[in-house]
Amino acid sequence: MVQDVVESGEDPDGWRAAGGKRADGLGTDLYLGHPRAGVYQIKTYARNPFSVEGVGTRVARRLDDEIGSFLPTEGEGRFAVRSAPGDEEEAKVRARRLEETIRAHADAPTTPDALFEDVMDAVESPAFGPMEYDGYGRPESLDRLAESFEEAESLLDAELDELIESDEVDRGFQ
Repeated sequence: MVQDVVESGEDPDGWRAAGGKRADGLGTDLYLGHPRAGVYQIKTYARNPFSVEGVGTRVARRLDDEIGSFLPTEGEGRFAVRSAPGDEEEAKVRARRLEETIRAHADAPTTPDALFEDVMDAVESPAFGPMEYDGYGRPESLDRLAESFEEAESLLDAELDELIESDEVDRGFQ
């Protein structure tokens, strides 16, 4: 699912997200939305400190006004999707751009939002934006999104529970 977001080709800073603990069970729920790319639902759990497993699906082809009202348009939380550089040369180019961006912001008046957006541009993030996230609970918007996509919610819950069971871990890393 994250690869679908990366390959969507949509305006990277048009994305919004909401996430938090799963309502029932181990792991995290996450919704990513973009007006033209649609809405994606992802459920994950940390198998160990170095491995996150998950399932996901596209739950809507477009982000309409009703569903869009459940995703933040601004706020303190931010998220970004990052894809790895293709090779060593691309990594060096991104690193130089990032270094130049940080230097420019250090030498001039700036805002946190401007710095974040410029850094995301420098590292060529394919998706970033505001996010409402609660690592210890569930934002109300997450429950409203789950209600809107009830069928996908049930299917993905079952798939993630199967994945957790097949991993024979039976608990996630916190």
